[in-house]
Amino acid sequence: QVQLAESGGGSVQAGGSLTLSCAGADFGVRSDCVAWFRQAPGKEREGVARIVRNTESTWYADSVKGRFTISQDIAKNTVYLQLNNLKPDDTAMFYCAAGPPYCNWAPGTYMYWGHGTQVTVSS
Repeated sequence: QVQLAESGGGSVQAGGSLTLSCAGADFGVRSDCVAWFRQAPGKEREGVARIVRNTESTWYADSVKGRFTISQDIAKNTVYLQLNNLKPDDTAMFYCAAGPPYCNWAPGTYMYWGHGTQVTVSS
């Protein structure tokens, strides 16, 4: 069973930055894809960034392009999400996920999930 652990969330003012970390032992063998999702109260879970670990190909949701950056440290089995120029609309629980059959935005296809880390942005 792959266990993922997020950290790095917090409360910041609009325009601020945070770095989220997702630690996981190899992230599973089913897929080389790791993604960050977020879920705000009353809203569906949405994908914000994903990375294919062996090619470092990345994708971003339009709402975060130019502000969020996904990266990895292979030696540490850790995937990061750098959040810059945060906005109040970014307030959500952020989750990392792994193990889809192919890299995509559908949360139901991901086998492994962390417990989440809260990001709160005040205006």
